[in-house]
Amino acid sequence: MPSSNKDHIHSRYIPLSQSIAFLLGRRRLVGLSLVLFLVTIVLTWVGYQLSLDFIDGITGSFFVSPPEPTTIFGWLKHKGWYLLKWLYLFITRVVAFYLAFLVAYSISTPGYVVLSTAAEKLHAGDKFELDDGLSFKGVLLDLFEGIKIAGFGIIVTVAALVANFIPLVGQIIAFLMYTYYSALMFLDYPASRRRWSLGRKLAWLKTHGKLSFRLGLFPALVSMIPLLNIFLIAMLFPLLTVHATLNFTSLELNAQNVTKENDHGHRN
Repeated sequence: MPSSNKDHIHSRYIPLSQSIAFLLGRRRLVGLSLVLFLVTIVLTWVGYQLSLDFIDGITGSFFVSPPEPTTIFGWLKHKGWYLLKWLYLFITRVVAFYLAFLVAYSISTPGYVVLSTAAEKLHAGDKFELDDGLSFKGVLLDLFEGIKIAGFGIIVTVAALVANFIPLVGQIIAFLMYTYYSALMFLDYPASRRRWSLGRKLAWLKTHGKLSFRLGLFPALVSMIPLLNIFLIAMLFPLLTVHATLNFTSLELNAQNVTKENDHGHRN
């Protein structure tokens, strides 16, 4: 009895440890990863500083000096000022990081598409589906897709911030949003090479919810580490790109094989 599509899909999951070995065993992938790491961290850091300067410039001198606690009302204002300041610092730093990272993500998208394509070619072998190759039009399309994903990320960020105000379940909802969005960012590279629309990419995430959660969980956790998140995400982004590409490619190739087997069975 032939196995189901679900059995094929689950049997093809590639763990992160195997993706690490795959990446480190190919010099070209290592070289591309180092270049992209430097580009991503520089763009993210510059964007982060510019975002903070812009946000802090809007608030002016409001958080420079606290009100004097000379009366009971003044004491309440004093404590409220500190609480508001810490909330402001936390929220603005998180928002500034994601905005800066999304800009860096958009600009560096063509480079990560090259890395993803190289990994997919090595992994798929003679089953690799040829495309138009590197071209000026292709780079522009990759940039456009990166900007679309970044724009969608801004929507996710705003929605997650709003969800955080929901008691008890808000933080869980926000974390799930970041997790699946993280998966979308990395799956965007092999999917964009196939010129998939954003709607088709989101449909893929929904269809393969468990795999998408596994792919997005680790980067979502890393992005929550204060201060170190910029460096860690930039360092891990090439690896996570390769990891998502290998799993995406394996699943798609496996689905094609299942389709061919079913077609062959129907003809017989």
